[in-house]
Amino acid sequence: MKYQLIQLPYEANALEPVISKETIAFHHGKHLQGYVNNLNAAIEGTKYEDMPLEEIVKTADGGVFNNAGQILNHNLYFTQFCAPKVDNQPTGVIAQWIDQQFGSFDAFKEEFAKKGATLFGSGWVWLSVDKDGKLVITQEPNANNPVQRGLRPLLTFDVWEHAYYLDYQNRRPDHLAALWQIVDWDVVNGRL
Repeated sequence: MKYQLIQLPYEANALEPVISKETIAFHHGKHLQGYVNNLNAAIEGTKYEDMPLEEIVKTADGGVFNNAGQILNHNLYFTQFCAPKVDNQPTGVIAQWIDQQFGSFDAFKEEFAKKGATLFGSGWVWLSVDKDGKLVITQEPNANNPVQRGLRPLLTFDVWEHAYYLDYQNRRPDHLAALWQIVDWDVVNGRL
């Protein structure tokens, strides 16, 4: 199986000013394309060649894992966004679950942002659901993904510098705060 770069469900400038067209071109078109190219080269002729991406992430290590993990993470990341909305709030089931399990959307955002801002180095902050329906916020370094822990990923913010440096320089908390404007809560609900 040859992995392909996912097509964005929006135009490259659709997330501005939260994420610039230049950042999308660099992050999606260069970084993610690089992971796709590297994974395809690494799995050719191996047991991973016809394996679904999520299974590779659960079972591989080294370069195969790193590239597969980054593809899975970025695919979930890039497909969860929509054009910016003022006061963008969760809707549907995810809104109910957030209120029940965190007390309020503001309390959830505060905890999520704190985990994203305090993750040392590069990685991801995730909202996932466990097998019992409990929402879990995790910090995942490097290419790690909650599927490795048996969780189902719902929402992620990329805290690798390449995700925000062109737009926010070293202001990771500002980047995290801005991303709430572009979360497509229908997509998040669809992942439940």
